[in-house]
Amino acid sequence: MKLTSRASIQIQKSIETVYEAIVDPKHMTQYFISESNGRLDSNEHIKWKFPEFDDRFPIDKIIVEKNMKVSFVWDPDSIVTIELDEQEDKSTVVRVSEGAKELNQENLDWLIGNSGGWANFLACMKAYLEHNIQLRKGAYDFMKK
Repeated sequence: MKLTSRASIQIQKSIETVYEAIVDPKHMTQYFISESNGRLDSNEHIKWKFPEFDDRFPIDKIIVEKNMKVSFVWDPDSIVTIELDEQEDKSTVVRVSEGAKELNQENLDWLIGNSGGWANFLACMKAYLEHNIQLRKGAYDFMKK
């Protein structure tokens, strides 16, 4: 049995707007990361920094299908896939999955935390895109070392 983390949300913005919010660090730094050395573009190798941590996290094996899908690796044991689905009302459903890992206690703990993390990512993106609210700002200051 393999474990896959999943989260989804509907955002009341066009698929183009949502796609750019995912690949463009100008937007990502408003709701998810604090720094990036580049866009999420195919075959690029970038690094993300989160406001709560000093480390920079490598993002590799990036594959993009404009306005449809973004995938990357930041954990050697899993692949993140973000899929976009335009609705009739021109809103966008965003589905995130990350996996797959073998079933064991360590990976079960990962699954629980990771699913919550991706749900938070989506809620923060929705708040930013629909209302220009930065939910993440200060939300994880308690985790700083």
